Amino acid sequence: MREWVAVKPTNAASGLPDKRQVAASFSRAAASYDAVAELQRTVGSTLVDYLPADLQPSRWLDLGAGTGYFSRVLASRFSTSEGVALDIAEGMLRHARPQGGAAAFIAGDAECLPLREASFELIFSSLALQWCDDFPAVLSEAKRVLRPGGVLAFTSLCSGTLQELRDSWQTVDGFAHVNRFRSIEAYQQLCAASGLQLDRLDVEPSVLHFAELRQLTHELKALGAHNLNPGRPGGLTGRARVRALIDAYEQFRTPSGLPATYQVVYGVLRKDL
Repeated sequence: MREWVAVKPTNAASGLPDKRQVAASFSRAAASYDAVAELQRTVGSTLVDYLPADLQPSRWLDLGAGTGYFSRVLASRFSTSEGVALDIAEGMLRHARPQGGAAAFIAGDAECLPLREASFELIFSSLALQWCDDFPAVLSEAKRVLRPGGVLAFTSLCSGTLQELRDSWQTVDGFAHVNRFRSIEAYQQLCAASGLQLDRLDVEPSVLHFAELRQLTHELKALGAHNLNPGRPGGLTGRARVRALIDAYEQFRTPSGLPATYQVVYGVLRKDL
């Protein structure tokens, strides 16, 4: 029996993508995601390393579990614990469930968790919360379902991510072709106001390199993370604009290739005892 929760509509004024479109995009990308998710695995592995050394949860939640890669990592690390994998994209859950790792796979929204209060010692979430418009609600829900002393460990993306691609498009036209993310200052303010104890909150840039621009755009599509902005241009991109984009991006080329910079936010918060 599948468990369902309502998906809250996104406030278009925020400039963040509509979560219904996010869920559909990532569902379509479930089969191709792991093959191109090098950055996602690296970032999530770093977050695992940032978990408190004394943390031994009896129950953990993989929030925005995707294909379940880190559900399986957590199951291995905490072998006597019970895990729950939750994601807004049903296609991801269908892909993850046969591979195991968690005791339950639940379709749900981080802003309105279909979970009992004080039911987890760890909430782990890597590169999912950037899609949530109402981040205060995410933090409030995390605080609600954590047990006293429990930990919320998350990674997200902030403004400046894919700036090379954004700047290149700016030379071509005025449309939003690159997903927007909130600023690190917004993360700092919201985490400080959450009522959770802040153990870590910092930004670490991660740079990927590509031989050609089409490799980057193919990867974004395979991940389900291509342009989901409200107000994005519709229809096919003309050849002349693509050529202009390629020419503009070439100004960023380095000996390692064309850079794509991700501004990765690492946060570790703890609920008071």
